[in-house]
Amino acid sequence: MNVDTPAGLHSRAWLAVAPAVVVLAWGGNQFLPLMQLYRQVDGFTQVQVDILLATYVLGIVPGFALSGVWSDRYGRKRILMAGLVLGVVGSIILALSGTSLAGLCVGRFVSGLSVAAGMVVGTSWIKELSVLGGASSAGARRASAALTIGFGGGAGIGGLLAQWAPLPTVLPYVVQIVACVAAFVALIGALETRSFDANVTRLLGDLRIPKASRARFVGVVLPLAPWVFAAPALAFAVGPSLVGEATPGFTVAFATLITVITLSFGWVTQFFSGSLMVLLRGRAGIVGVLLIGLGALLLIPAANSQYVWSVLVAAPVFGIGYGLAMVSGLSAVQEMATPDDLAGLTAVYYSITYAGFLLPATLAALTQVSPMWVLLVATAAACVLCTLLAAPGIRRARR
Repeated sequence: MNVDTPAGLHSRAWLAVAPAVVVLAWGGNQFLPLMQLYRQVDGFTQVQVDILLATYVLGIVPGFALSGVWSDRYGRKRILMAGLVLGVVGSIILALSGTSLAGLCVGRFVSGLSVAAGMVVGTSWIKELSVLGGASSAGARRASAALTIGFGGGAGIGGLLAQWAPLPTVLPYVVQIVACVAAFVALIGALETRSFDANVTRLLGDLRIPKASRARFVGVVLPLAPWVFAAPALAFAVGPSLVGEATPGFTVAFATLITVITLSFGWVTQFFSGSLMVLLRGRAGIVGVLLIGLGALLLIPAANSQYVWSVLVAAPVFGIGYGLAMVSGLSAVQEMATPDDLAGLTAVYYSITYAGFLLPATLAALTQVSPMWVLLVATAAACVLCTLLAAPGIRRARR
């Protein structure tokens, strides 16, 4: 941080940044319950709506690579404001493209770029402002809370509007656009923590694994990381699609409920992560991924007989697995990185976790050659295999 701290800096300065993080995360997740709406109203296939989920990943990965290093050069405020502008543009494109798969893909790509700015720049800025305000230990918790509120609230509000409000493929995006404008206004008065730095010349991205950390990252983090977001993707993309005929007239509301349940259990797990990490003695990631495999098995009754209860039971299991896997992976990254390596290594980690959003599209495509229940068994087996690959590295790290 290279900006002088004003005398008497208010301890709540971070609150000017938090709304931007919330609305950008909101923009990323409001689409999730609408996936069933696009199938129902506009006639998209399950493969097509899952491709829209995957397109989001194509935007968020370069966003991770670029936004952090750009904010180091140009300052946090400029880049986060640019993220808000991208959030508005993405929502406008989505609102105008309800019947166009190509248009929706472009909108989701732009939304991915905006969410990356919120996750990388916004959370870093909140942490820096917390340090300046004398509450350094609260920075990570505040940033995580803002993201969680945005991810969960976006899915909840978007789903409710899509289910019961007029213009269901337009109004959710309009509401998010208004929220982005309000967050932009709040950001104008936010305290900048980094001034322009011409010494930062590496502007083509910051995705790298330091040589000293490479073996542990590949052996421990890499096998488990994709399952972090594969868990919620299975919960609220695959699960509701399996019981669409059993929830007539309420498919969007049901998808919204599953999304909120999954993210709520994930947040509670993260909230108690300190005690859980001690209790599980370094095995939180393994336990989390095994729970994700269990969640996949719990979806089999829904795949075979459209049992709604199996999706409801699987949702909290996926949520807990997601929470444990996320906290474990981030903790491992923070332990193995130096201060100079942390941003790049964290960006690599997030990029790999978001690869899990590709799983629903893969499963939907494979249903052409295999029943879904077989694919869910294979998913669970893959979870077990990944934990076996990571276990030796975890044992070495504990020693």
